[in-house]
Amino acid sequence: MRSVRGEARAAWGLLAPALAAIALFFALPVVGGLILSFTDFDLYAIADPGNARFVGLANYVGLLRDPLFWKALGNTLLLVGLGVPLSMGVALAGALLVNSPLARLRAVYRTIFFAPVVTTLVAAAVVWRYLYHPRFGLINRALEACGLPTVDWLGNPRWAMVAITLMAVWRAFGYSLVIFVAGLQAIPGSLYEAARLDGAGGWQIFTRITLPQLRGTMFFVAILTTVGFFQIFAEPYVMTRGGPLNATLSIALLMYQQGFRWWNMGRASAIAFVLFGLILTVSVAQALVRRRQEGGR
Repeated sequence: MRSVRGEARAAWGLLAPALAAIALFFALPVVGGLILSFTDFDLYAIADPGNARFVGLANYVGLLRDPLFWKALGNTLLLVGLGVPLSMGVALAGALLVNSPLARLRAVYRTIFFAPVVTTLVAAAVVWRYLYHPRFGLINRALEACGLPTVDWLGNPRWAMVAITLMAVWRAFGYSLVIFVAGLQAIPGSLYEAARLDGAGGWQIFTRITLPQLRGTMFFVAILTTVGFFQIFAEPYVMTRGGPLNATLSIALLMYQQGFRWWNMGRASAIAFVLFGLILTVSVAQALVRRRQEGGR
């Protein structure tokens, strides 16, 4: 009994510094943000916190009545709906290419595919703004060469979100690719050998062995990618500032504008917790779908 208590005390003693750091840098800011979401905390309250007044659910009710919030929510859902499947598809295709036994210079391909993840956003934005240029951009030049009409990618509200999505996919898919490669390498080679001996073709091997074996990896990547696209901020901020006509305004960008442009910290905190609720809801839904799939097997 004494040894068990001693081990428990030793464990808590070793965990205490990490738990204290988590409480200081994570738990306290979250609780502070939640409290702020129920106040009208703004620029004047920074100098004197006594100027902040408790307003209850007024910030949340105000969001529901704000057309700009619904516009940002629709843009974010569109970004998630377009970006998540596209990012996962490109990442899986790249992982299959890198992991193929016929591929040479695999390390070079991994470096090339992962480079956008660590590339400075401002530098990448300069390149992509040139690619999207309505007159001199390489994308429009390619469309002209194919006999197709050019597009004002960042100036047309119909195409601006598509342009932002493509850039976000380019920046994000390399991280998912590395995870997919790890998942592919964990599949036993004996499964592929047995399938080839049974006369299975490439498509059958992919659908009957590779995809089922990657279910856990795909679920993990789907969660990470969904969370990442819900939190998209840098791409629209750098490329379009949320324009044109708020066509690329995301919830994260709206939160930034409320908090650091208009100094409405209470409203910005409310947006942050609404975003947290959305991410939590989608993540739980994905987990339930995966559990039902596993239960149906």
